Amino acid sequence: MSRACLRNVLILSCLLGFVWNSPAPLIYRPGEGWVYEQAGGESGDWERGRALDQLEVARQAFETGDIGTALKAAKRVVNRWPLSDYAPDAQYLLGRCYEEKGLLEKAFKTYQELVEKFPKSQNYEEALQRQFNITNRYLDGRWFRLWNYIPTFPSMERTSKMYSQIVENGPYSPVGPQAQMNIGSAREKQEEYQLAVRAYIRAADRYHDLPGVAEEAVFRAALAWHKQANKAEYDQGTAGEAINTYTDFTLLYPQDPRVPEARDAIRELQTEQAKGAFATARYYEKKRRWLASEIYYNEVLLKDPQSEFADAARQRLAELKPHTARLKEQQAAVEPSTSAN
Repeated sequence: MSRACLRNVLILSCLLGFVWNSPAPLIYRPGEGWVYEQAGGESGDWERGRALDQLEVARQAFETGDIGTALKAAKRVVNRWPLSDYAPDAQYLLGRCYEEKGLLEKAFKTYQELVEKFPKSQNYEEALQRQFNITNRYLDGRWFRLWNYIPTFPSMERTSKMYSQIVENGPYSPVGPQAQMNIGSAREKQEEYQLAVRAYIRAADRYHDLPGVAEEAVFRAALAWHKQANKAEYDQGTAGEAINTYTDFTLLYPQDPRVPEARDAIRELQTEQAKGAFATARYYEKKRRWLASEIYYNEVLLKDPQSEFADAARQRLAELKPHTARLKEQQAAVEPSTSAN
């Protein structure tokens, strides 16, 4: 066969294939939009020629527990009639099917598509609630999956991003405030306490007018600072942040039943600060840097004057006094001569 003849046969085959696979006429139906109508009508025992009928198949299959058929039917509505009035309900049902199959990440993304494509859907808030419930399971330690099937590990980083997406979708929805708070919870599980504080403070600022939210957020922020302070033994700055946040809590919400707990925490942190200052003072004393040591012993008295460290600091200050007094006299003698020069 000549090359030209072979080429013509191939072209003819492609044309015949195109004709065989080309879609049927484009038809518009009210409530469904523009669709391709297949010749011969229904082509499968679960397939239907109209969006409403196809959605009904999906609903009935879901109700009877035939999740596979429900998923195929709902997906067909979404893909074939994306502009129809029934696409939002099908999109929501598709998410429900993925949930039933345990494909939670895929369900979350499917609900996200509903929120983005169909913001006026009657299932909008229900989709947010289901996204929230799914993310809570990951917060509780559920493993994420690679390609939806291979279990990997829990990830608080991904979990916090999912909560952030929920807040972005509906900051003032019924689940918005708690989703913002749960970002902080996820960050705490990562031991990223400063990021947790940021999430809690944002909740306190954004939802200050919602009963119970702001006080919970401020208290949780104080707890997160406290954990960070315990993690870094001599991080005086972090301990100070914790004390300030606990103090804000006691002043802003004096009737909250956790105020005594906050005050106890303040005293504990002040004692820890005094302990850290005392350790620093002892370090300088061993180096015979008397004036620096005196400064930190005095800081012990400022941080927690009633602590055992304060008593020890007073004793050390008394014993250091001859050294510090002599050094101060020497400095005073040097200063006039320096000024004269």
